[in-house]
Amino acid sequence: MPTSEDIRGATTIVELLKLFPDGRAAQLMSRLAWPCAHCGGAFREPLTLAAKRHANDPRAVLVAFRALADGTLTDELVEEARRKVAA
Repeated sequence: MPTSEDIRGATTIVELLKLFPDGRAAQLMSRLAWPCAHCGGAFREPLTLAAKRHANDPRAVLVAFRALADGTLTDELVEEARRKVAA
């Protein structure tokens, strides 16, 4: 079972998917409207870079994935991570 300490900004999409073989990381990416878990186009991209590419706040995305690992993910954290920010 992964912990928040296992998830860093440099953790790649493929690493996240491996940390959560039950599909929870892919489900969170889907809730963030990220196709990464499905298209494979940015499979080896670091988490914070993926957040920037999708115009999300990298810090909020990191917090959401760490909360997923700790079992403390809330709808509010997801909404904060979903929010688009100016580049």
